[in-house]
Amino acid sequence: MTKPLMAKATAVWLVDNTTLSFKQIADFCGMHELEVQGIADGDVAAGVKGFDPIANSQLEPSEIEKGEKDPLYKLKLKFNPASLGEEKRRGPRYTPLSKRQDRPAAILWLVKFHPELADSQIGKLVGTTKPTIASIRDRTHWNISNITPIDPVALGLCRQSELDAAVQKAAKKRAADGAVMSDDERRKLVSTEQSLGMSSEPKMPSSIAGLENFSLSRSEEEEKNPADYSDADSFFNLPNDDDDEDDDER
Repeated sequence: MTKPLMAKATAVWLVDNTTLSFKQIADFCGMHELEVQGIADGDVAAGVKGFDPIANSQLEPSEIEKGEKDPLYKLKLKFNPASLGEEKRRGPRYTPLSKRQDRPAAILWLVKFHPELADSQIGKLVGTTKPTIASIRDRTHWNISNITPIDPVALGLCRQSELDAAVQKAAKKRAADGAVMSDDERRKLVSTEQSLGMSSEPKMPSSIAGLENFSLSRSEEEEKNPADYSDADSFFNLPNDDDDEDDDER
């Protein structure tokens, strides 16, 4: 941990009970110096009860003494082994109440377009539980007929970078397991950055290779020496037979 628990309440206690500078308190509590000054003026944290960092094993008394003697001294948070890992988020992501109704639509989108994602990955992306994901996978959700799949990034439930990272992780795991992916699945596993960087020009199928130089326009040589088709007989290559004329005269 880099700042004490109940940082604002701790700042209130330090302002009321020590002669530390506003900057020292702000640095220790992870706040802005003007915010600490507002606490001293009574404009900020009005009604907040001070939280004693010494009694709660977050600060040694000697640290306060050093800070009061030297305005440039930075207070050091007391090491507490029990606090290790407290800042790391555990379980599913917290989703605001206003967006919780959008989670089924996001889950259905992920299940439909990224079936390679594990339930645990989907749970972390949109902040849901495995039973909810399972009910949407097997279409037993109570409102499944009214759910429309919507991209969770568009709904604001996760960032595009997080979705790309989860998809790439699923791709690596699937490759490590030796599973063979179809072309459709492989395209889905490509991240947004990679897909945007791909060439937009279609490749020529191998079955018609060799026709790339074929052109409907005339060559330069033909344009310089055009064929003479002024003689209709030569154009149609008709036989010159006098017998036909004799027949007509008869």
